Amino acid sequence: MLNSAVSRSKQEQTMASKDSTPQHTPMMQQYLRIKADHPDKLVFYRMGDFYELFHDDAVRAAKLLDITLTTRGQSAGIPIRMAGIPYHAAEQYLARLVKFGESVAICEQVGEVNAKGPVERKVMRVVTPGTLTDAALLDDKRENRLLALTFHKGKMGMAWLSLASGDFALMDTDAEKLASELERLRPAEILAPDDADLALLDNLPMPVRKLSGWQFDPAAAGRNLTRHFGVHDLAGFGVEADLLAVGPAGALLEYVRSTQGGALPQLLGLRVEHHTQYIELDAATRRNLEITETIRGEAAPTLFSLLDHCSTGMGSRLLAHWLHHPLRSHARILERQSAIGALLETGAYQDVARVLDAVADIERICARVALKSARPRDLSSLRDSLAQLPELVRVLPEGEFFKQLARALQPDASIHALLAAAILPEPSVVLREGGVIADGYSAELDELRGIQHNCGQYLIEMEARERERTGIATLRVEYNRVAGFFIEITNSYLDQVPDDYRRRQTMKNAERFITPELKEFEDKALSAQERSLALEKALFEAILDQLQTWLADLRLAAQAVATVDVLACLAERAALGNYTAPEFSDETLIRIEAGRHPVVEAQIDDFIPNGVDLQLARKLLLITGPNMGGKSTYMRQVALIVLLAHVGSFVPATSAVIGTVDRIFTRIGASDDLAGGRSTFMVEMTETANILNNASEHSLVLMDEVGRGTSTFDGLALAWAIARQLIEKNRAYTLFATHYFELTRLAQDYPTVANVHLDAVEHKDKIVFLHAVQEGPASQSYGVAVAQLAGVPRDVVRLAKRKLVELEQSSVRVEGQGDLFAVLPQPEEPEPHAVIQELQDIDPDELTPREAHELIYKLRGLLT
Repeated sequence: MLNSAVSRSKQEQTMASKDSTPQHTPMMQQYLRIKADHPDKLVFYRMGDFYELFHDDAVRAAKLLDITLTTRGQSAGIPIRMAGIPYHAAEQYLARLVKFGESVAICEQVGEVNAKGPVERKVMRVVTPGTLTDAALLDDKRENRLLALTFHKGKMGMAWLSLASGDFALMDTDAEKLASELERLRPAEILAPDDADLALLDNLPMPVRKLSGWQFDPAAAGRNLTRHFGVHDLAGFGVEADLLAVGPAGALLEYVRSTQGGALPQLLGLRVEHHTQYIELDAATRRNLEITETIRGEAAPTLFSLLDHCSTGMGSRLLAHWLHHPLRSHARILERQSAIGALLETGAYQDVARVLDAVADIERICARVALKSARPRDLSSLRDSLAQLPELVRVLPEGEFFKQLARALQPDASIHALLAAAILPEPSVVLREGGVIADGYSAELDELRGIQHNCGQYLIEMEARERERTGIATLRVEYNRVAGFFIEITNSYLDQVPDDYRRRQTMKNAERFITPELKEFEDKALSAQERSLALEKALFEAILDQLQTWLADLRLAAQAVATVDVLACLAERAALGNYTAPEFSDETLIRIEAGRHPVVEAQIDDFIPNGVDLQLARKLLLITGPNMGGKSTYMRQVALIVLLAHVGSFVPATSAVIGTVDRIFTRIGASDDLAGGRSTFMVEMTETANILNNASEHSLVLMDEVGRGTSTFDGLALAWAIARQLIEKNRAYTLFATHYFELTRLAQDYPTVANVHLDAVEHKDKIVFLHAVQEGPASQSYGVAVAQLAGVPRDVVRLAKRKLVELEQSSVRVEGQGDLFAVLPQPEEPEPHAVIQELQDIDPDELTPREAHELIYKLRGLLT
């Protein structure tokens, strides 16, 4: 979805060109000036209790939101198309527009309604898919990232930001890794220079916004970043001077600053990422392992949906980050693993979960505090969450790692003291309704509230006095929002009305009056209400200002809460799933005993565990067996156990020892790429090429039925050649599933190849899958039996069985079947061409110009 500045219709351009003429109403002139500053965004233009959209914006919003489109009046002779939404329901409409990739400029009334001319209006914020902070617009289990990138000489500079958490990171990488990085980061919005090779960014599901190339200038970006962070240079963040990503980081900062209308105090620093920190997973691997999304694009069942029993949204988001960023440092892995072990041994994970159930999303509340967009209940939630932290510290196990977390979980006590004193236990949802600031926090506010609260008692006392003075027993002293304060007398007593009563309103059966005393009280009471609301707003804003001082402390506390949440969640899964702590080795091996696929195991009653043994002398396993036998599940199981081990989690196995692993590759499943113009087989070969070009001896490679997308002999030849390359050149840990039984002969030629199979038993036209991995090759594929199990018509199955027997008998009669690849001899080394031979004998440094000239003629003669 490539979103550039959307060109406006001729009608709107015509109107904009006339915005200074008297043909437009003053209000429409104001709107067109604001719209001209935001041509690529929908403008929510506040008018009373509604946000109105005009012209093309109205047409687009009506279509996307399914709201009414109307035409009312004209401006400069052109009909005004309109659509509106109630301001109090704006968030739900914003959420829907953001999902469509739209950006919205929120234009509020900031001037006095009674002032001469149109009310002054100003764009207060811009909502874009990548800059969301409002809880109603965000998925609490997923980071909402804005990504900026640029390209130069095959390299890609990237910077990304989660405004809701304050995480700001950057890195340089190869441009060819764009798809992998997009799958890893899952940005909600992308910024790119308008002179970039945008073909790389076509057909993406998220909006891509083009910015002027100068906005990515690294020198200007560096100055912008150092000014924001208040530092002399960026070296303290680990940013090198020639880092390509500095340009995108500067462009990103300016873009976010423009959408938020000011400073960004929650951006406290930069983080430089390096590929060497994590086990690399390309885009295909992340999809095929179904880490956070199934191959069909669903949220469950996935590894994340299985593991995520986190109590807080920030814990869930951190867990997803860990799963997509498996560590390579054994020291950091073992630190997490030891912490999970301590939570398990002490049972503290249950206490942690109990305490965290009462903790809100501190991380995102802090972002809204920083942007001054926090609501009253954000502050009450923050106060109540801070009150839980001492208990969380108390239930943590012993150990240095938990001591570090405990220090972060003890922010300045003044924060909680301020919020406890300032905010009511159950404040109003919105500030404009009042009822937010606690009694006793402001003497002035208490006095104003006292006047309002005493109104009822004052009216009762005045009513009693006036009845006694006038002798009118039915006299009433009341208040409503339309008439204000009044004395109501029925028509039958009008002859007894005192002279100091002044008529305010005539009713059908009564008259309403006001007296000088009541008028004086009315002015005081109504003034008190207005003043108290204004004072509450000022006090609330002052509290937000005070909290800015503690944002760093609060963010550290939020990160610690999230870390404890994830560790407790993984400890719970280890306890419930009977997981074990894996060991790590510097040797070349992956040895797993009785491993289980964590997600599949949770879906069925009787999962059959299987082990794997990969080592220097056994680097490639050729896996054969029937369809539905469990080959793909077995391979994914190994990869998921390796991934979980490097996350720091316990793993579903009796035991596991994992050697050095740098990357995980998968070539599994069959899918085309119609948008990219690639067939299923082309996708398969592209993924295979990536593996063969990048896998090392420390990589884990899963190859599932490679070569099946073409003819039998083409596929077999390719599968054989690919297997040889993996054995001889890459020497990676490889699980190679195939239905080409001819490949099992590779084990005879290469000592590092071993055959294993998943068996099945066929009895009386029925097949039973055993799902157990056995040594040696399979005896047959049971393809016809599987077709029968799938419900293929009996006549087709019967015909297939007869044809299978015929083909098998024919195959036996063919000579030379003992060595399939005898028909694929190694080509003999050709005799070198005479020109090549001549060139090899020449020392160019010894040639004179004349000799070189003569040599050229000699070589030319050899070619002819």
